[in-house]
Amino acid sequence: MLLELDDVEVAYGAVTALRGIRLTVDAGEIVTLLGANGAGKTTTLRTISGLLRPRSGQVVLDGELLSKIPAHQLVRRGVAHSPEGRRIFPSMSVRENLLMGAFHDRKHVSQDLEHVFGLFPRLKERISQAGGTLSGGEQQMLAIGRALMSRPRLLLLDEPSMGLAPLVVQTIFDVIAQINAEGVAVLLVEQNAAQALKIANRGYVLETGRVVLDGPAGDLLADDRVRQAYLGEDVAVPEQPLPHQLAR
Repeated sequence: MLLELDDVEVAYGAVTALRGIRLTVDAGEIVTLLGANGAGKTTTLRTISGLLRPRSGQVVLDGELLSKIPAHQLVRRGVAHSPEGRRIFPSMSVRENLLMGAFHDRKHVSQDLEHVFGLFPRLKERISQAGGTLSGGEQQMLAIGRALMSRPRLLLLDEPSMGLAPLVVQTIFDVIAQINAEGVAVLLVEQNAAQALKIANRGYVLETGRVVLDGPAGDLLADDRVRQAYLGEDVAVPEQPLPHQLAR
């Protein structure tokens, strides 16, 4: 097991954002987190990447407890985070933005740049262009490319398709699948639940900071409650409450 969250609780002051979160990501998997706004998805990613500290519980990467390791040192341990909103440096060029992702190790920069340009040829065409002048899709490509420059074992992606045109969304998902095929585990927070579940191995559904469903992606995609709540399909919903788990 590459990543494990064990009974993690996170609070913003007096407000509890995550309540007893348990999830795992195995090496080579794509795992997706689904849920409405405010369910705790982004908080989960920020906790894994060290930007937030759990009030209780454990975050473990490859057997190592992460709770006391500074966020910038987690990059050296193979965790890369592409945040919601992209957070590129708008006045810096595409090349300079990408180099920021390799701040801890510049030995393989040329090789890593070519790898990113192979995934996103458009970035190579705009290598000297300021990040802030790129289109939304190009900025998302740049944000993912910057994360890949650290050679991660685990890539955290927060809403990579938000606000993008359908053709660009398909490109982004194709690249996520290719990154995973190259051996990088992916933990994906995504508003496009159908697309996310189609490329994921497993998924978790969060509601108000708790995991209320989890299981193989195909089972979640076929579940009537998931289809109604997150896929926009009008299906009959059973009156009983959601079980804590769909499958183990």
